[in-house]
Amino acid sequence: MVAAAPSPFATHWDLDPQITFLNHGSFGACPRVVLQHQRQLQQELEAEPVRFLHRELEARLDPARAALAAVVGCDADDLAFVTNATSGVNTVLRSLTFAPGDELLVTDHEYNACRNVVDHVAARSGAQVRVAVVPFPLQDPQQVIDAVLAAVTPRTRLLLIDHVTSPTGMVMPVGPIAQALAARGIDTLVDGAHAPGMLPLDLRTLGAAYYTGNCHKWLCTPKGSALLWVRRDRQGLIRPLSISHGANSPRTDRSRFRLEFDFTGTCDPTPWLVIPTALQFLGSLLPSGIPTLQQHNRQLALEGRALLCRALDSAPAVPATMIGSLASVLLPPSDAPGVGPHGLDPLQMELWDRHRIEVPVMRWAQPKLRLLRISPQIYNSLAQYELLARAVASAAAR
Repeated sequence: MVAAAPSPFATHWDLDPQITFLNHGSFGACPRVVLQHQRQLQQELEAEPVRFLHRELEARLDPARAALAAVVGCDADDLAFVTNATSGVNTVLRSLTFAPGDELLVTDHEYNACRNVVDHVAARSGAQVRVAVVPFPLQDPQQVIDAVLAAVTPRTRLLLIDHVTSPTGMVMPVGPIAQALAARGIDTLVDGAHAPGMLPLDLRTLGAAYYTGNCHKWLCTPKGSALLWVRRDRQGLIRPLSISHGANSPRTDRSRFRLEFDFTGTCDPTPWLVIPTALQFLGSLLPSGIPTLQQHNRQLALEGRALLCRALDSAPAVPATMIGSLASVLLPPSDAPGVGPHGLDPLQMELWDRHRIEVPVMRWAQPKLRLLRISPQIYNSLAQYELLARAVASAAAR
């Protein structure tokens, strides 16, 4: 098949033109202008590291944090920078203390890396992990709410829930769930790995105690850029994974939360510092800025999903109201073993080998399903999803 052209906006990215890149959701992709700014800052850092890291870093972090806070709906002083959402989940769970008999609640759609953190913390403390089984496919977000609340017991101490599920591509109704649990005295940690830049956010009113999300995905910052939001009354409980100079700082001009998280040791802070550049760039692409971009990407996800459902004669797995700019489409069942060291689905390998299409195929355990996941960004085009639909239909016909 002849490769399909991306959208005209692809000229702002350095993506390989020989590849049909349809997997923004895994690691994101950073625009050229943002990378250029990052390299400029890295040159400044290396020209005088002591000045940059010791004397100037706080004053550079503050405006970056303020710009991000305006997008996610919170006070800038309640945000900390972390390297990725998995680090954010680790930070919260490994700061909190649990006792034997306590229950940590997750859903069966939780991202594997973060589920591993829950298991580790529970095993260390003697707590139990309780799993809320959320139906999939499903017809209504109320099914998620009902499944989670039904799994709550008097021993539940914390819920960890994805805002946007990674394998199944659902926007979870985290607000109503977090608010219902808060009324019972139970805190919620939201793993919002995909949410910043994909969904409208107002962390002040969401109802969660803790929220973490990546910037390198839908906000298109460099890799190693993520946020951790901690509600003001919970900040005394949360410590960075690396305890450093802030732990015994005598300063009183900043909160202990700020002092501990703003410097945990030598690292490259430039992925955080270019967040305002990424926000300005994304906001300039379409009229009305980032909200219009979110609507554009969601519409492309719905159109791409419809193309694939027709090609595969497959019904949508979730209602359109639960789709952001990530969507999974049901594939025909297959018992074919995975390929290579990572056990990739043979269809994923075929799409790459035959068509140079980069798109993931997921396996779902209960019920046993295969899912093709799409995650459009503005550099993608509908023609690319038409190409994918033809390639998938051709593979299914063989």
